[in-house]
Order: sequence, then C-alpha cells, then structure tokens
Amino acid sequence: MEPVIDARIFIVDDDASVREALAWLLRSRRLYSEVFDSAEAFQQQFEGAQGPAPDQACCLLLDVRMPGMSGLALFNWLIERQLHQAIPVIFLTGHGDVPTAVDAVKRGAFDFCEKPFSGNALVDRVEQALAQSALLLQARRQAARVRALQADMTERERDVMRLVVDGLPNKLIADRLDVSIRTVEVHRSRVFDKMKVKSAVELANLLRGGPE
Repeated sequence: MEPVIDARIFIVDDDASVREALAWLLRSRRLYSEVFDSAEAFQQQFEGAQGPAPDQACCLLLDVRMPGMSGLALFNWLIERQLHQAIPVIFLTGHGDVPTAVDAVKRGAFDFCEKPFSGNALVDRVEQALAQSALLLQARRQAARVRALQADMTERERDVMRLVVDGLPNKLIADRLDVSIRTVEVHRSRVFDKMKVKSAVELANLLRGGPE
C-alpha cells in the first residue's frame, strides 16, 4: 500500500520515549505525526482546531493507561461524537490491558497492538486505518454534494428521480404518478440538470456513491 502523505496521525501516550519512537518509526515510512502527552491535551487541541469532524484522513495511536483521562475514556468521547470511524483508533496496550483493548475493538476501535510491538506491522495497520478513514471521508463528501444538488428540487422531481433510479421507463413513471408522459419528461430533464448528470446510469451511480 502506498503511504498516505496527506494525513494526520495522532500519537497520545504519556511516555515521552514511546512518543518519540513512534514518531520516528512513522517518519521512516513517510508518515508524519502529531504527539500529545495526555488524552486531555489531544481533546483540547482537537476541539479547538478541528471542529466537529476531520477534513483529511486520520488515525489515532492511543495508549490505554495514562494519568488523568484514560485512553478508553478518550475513545468513549470520540464515540459520543461519532468520530471513531473517521479517526480510526489503534490502541497501544500492555499485556494486562489486552481484554480492555479487545472490548474496545468490538465497540468500533480499529485494532490494538500489544507492547512491545512490531514496528512494521504497526505501520501497516496505520496505513490501513488511514485508507479506511479516507474512504469514509470521501463518502461523506459525496453525500454532502448530493444533498447540495438536491437542495432546490421539488417533491415531484424527487418522486421522478427515485423512479428513474429504480429503472422505470417514462410511461410507467407516468402511470405510477398519475401524470402525463410529457410531464415526466420535463421533470426528468430538470432532475438531470439539477444533479448535473446526462443519463439515468450516471444519476444512479451518483446517488449510490459509485463511479460517475
């Protein structure tokens, strides 16, 4: 997998030597990180600079046990804000914390790595987490674009659009909506214009998130 350069990798660990080692490891694979010595520091910086959601692929390397707010508490904070998928979490755990990390994975964490961990294996998982984050953000941007395109669409145009996407020809759409074929043709043309597509296939792909 090619390294994802346009990405944000966060390292949250109270051990300075661990933070430095992880940052160096990621740089060796052309991946750059931001380090935090506590969950509170990450939370404060993220809330202040990032807003409600990230705008680029992200991954969080998170220690389970830290003074103050624990890694698990920070993970719960991300879940409450529905950010744990856009910012996949890889827990860094000691042997005694493995059951906790496994439970976190069941609740949506991307993975966990037990200390001491294999550097290459960890970076491979980071790259996979970044790829997942990028796909999710792309899907969200696509959904926002579709919502914007539909913003001034009339209810009748929405009805026609749904039936066009279902594959119905104009005559059946006219019968279903109890309107003339000419009326369907007019609405269909307006739908294509507003959605910036030229065919029913393009429209279906756009609404379903497929290739345009």
